[in-house]
Amino acid sequence: MKKILTLALVVASLGGIAQNLTLKWKTEPTLPVPESVLFDAKTKAIYVACIDGKPEEKDGKGSIAKLSEDGKIISAQWATGLDAPKGLGIYKDNLYVADITRIVTISLATGKITSKVEVEGAKFLNDVTVDKKGNVYASDTETGKIHILKGDKAEVYFESPEFKGVNGLLALDNEMYVLDFATGTNYKLSADKKLTVFGKTSEGADGVVPVGKDEYLVSNWNGEVYYISAKGQAKKLIDTKAEKVSAADIEYDSKTKTLFVPTFFANSVVAYTFSK
Repeated sequence: MKKILTLALVVASLGGIAQNLTLKWKTEPTLPVPESVLFDAKTKAIYVACIDGKPEEKDGKGSIAKLSEDGKIISAQWATGLDAPKGLGIYKDNLYVADITRIVTISLATGKITSKVEVEGAKFLNDVTVDKKGNVYASDTETGKIHILKGDKAEVYFESPEFKGVNGLLALDNEMYVLDFATGTNYKLSADKKLTVFGKTSEGADGVVPVGKDEYLVSNWNGEVYYISAKGQAKKLIDTKAEKVSAADIEYDSKTKTLFVPTFFANSVVAYTFSK
């Protein structure tokens, strides 16, 4: 009886997973180490940061690919001249990229780099987020700092001894959501710079996107995606660790309820339909 009950619980759990994230499409495995994905709601284009090498190596091989909203590769190297691009953010006519120790600005109209700002003291810039006022922020996983871009310079916006490996950022309304890669602790940073925990997932926390009022999806680089409820409860929706397929810095289109997942070493972007 105990074995039957255990099996029933497993089946019920799998059924819940199938109802929450359903495979929609998958690109060909030709994107060289995709780390971050960003959807431009205005043009329906998907931008993908491709490291094409080691995450910490300044080798000039990095690029940004451009996809259609159904996963077709429009341009494998839409923008070039980067080292190991990771987090992406858009404001008006510009794409902002975290590129190891610098924040790079790229024209959305041309795909050309228009600015490179070296961040003093930076060691491993990881994610980027842009608030509604156009302020650009970048996390540094190795130093535990969040930087803000100020014209042609960057300065420290926030740092905390609680951060062991600050990674994913999301500016939303007047708050910022911050993921800790090292611990899987997910924080909310208020406008007056107070930290609170909004959910706990697992080590490797990478990207965070909103999917409802106080509800989020959080990716884990090792290959997991979690749903975090308004009560802060975490539920694992997918797990591709056994296949050695990562789930890096995710993106979400609220209109089509599509989650975009870059798979890092698997060299593809996978799209899922999210439902509750």
